[in-house]
Amino acid sequence: MTILTPMKIHTLNNPSRRWVLSAGTACAAVLVSQPAFALTTPQAEALIDRLLSELNGIINSGRSANQMFGDFEKLFGKYADVPTIARSTLGPDARSASAGQMRAYTKAFQGYIARKYGKRFREMIGGQVKVKKARKLKSFHEVQTTAILQGEPPFSVTFLVSDRSGRDLFFDMLIEGISLLKSEKSEIGSMLDRRKGDLDAMIKDLERAG
Repeated sequence: MTILTPMKIHTLNNPSRRWVLSAGTACAAVLVSQPAFALTTPQAEALIDRLLSELNGIINSGRSANQMFGDFEKLFGKYADVPTIARSTLGPDARSASAGQMRAYTKAFQGYIARKYGKRFREMIGGQVKVKKARKLKSFHEVQTTAILQGEPPFSVTFLVSDRSGRDLFFDMLIEGISLLKSEKSEIGSMLDRRKGDLDAMIKDLERAG
C-alpha cells in the first residue's frame, strides 16, 4: 500500500494553499489544490443565521452602549474575515506596511468597525434581523437579510460569504446596497491622506474613530 506523506504546507501568502506530496520510494510529486466552492449555500445561510441570532441577542440585551460595542467587536471577529477586509480597505498601502503595522491596523480597524456599525445596529433595540434568502454567485455566497425596526421601515442587510480563508466567514456586508468594503476603503484612504500617508498616525486616529 502506498502512503502519501505531506512534505510542505504553503502559508496563506499562497492562496491556492497547495500541498507537495511524496509518493513512496518513487518520490513522485503530486499537487493537490484546495477544493473549490466547498462551502454550500445552506452552510453560508446557517453561518449568517447563527450570526444574526447572536446579533439579535446583543441588540436586545439591555446592556450599555460601550458594552454592546465590545460585544459587536467580538461578533465581528468571530464571523467576519477581518484580516482580508482590513487589508482590502487599506488598499495599496498594505503592501508597504510592516507586519507589525498590519497587526496594529487590523486590531484598530476591528474596533472602529464595531463602533461605527454597532451604532447603526444599536438603533434597532426592540427589533431584529432575519435571513430572507441565500444564493450562490461566482465564487462566493450571498445571504440577504432584513432588519426590522420598531416604528421604522425595514432595511436590507446583505452578507457575502466565502471559505477562501480556510473558514466560513463573511468578507463584505451591504446595508441598503452600500458595501462596507468599498465605503470603508474610501474612508480609510481619506484618513490616510489627511495624515499625508503616515500609517502609524492614521492607526491612532482609527483607534478613536467610529
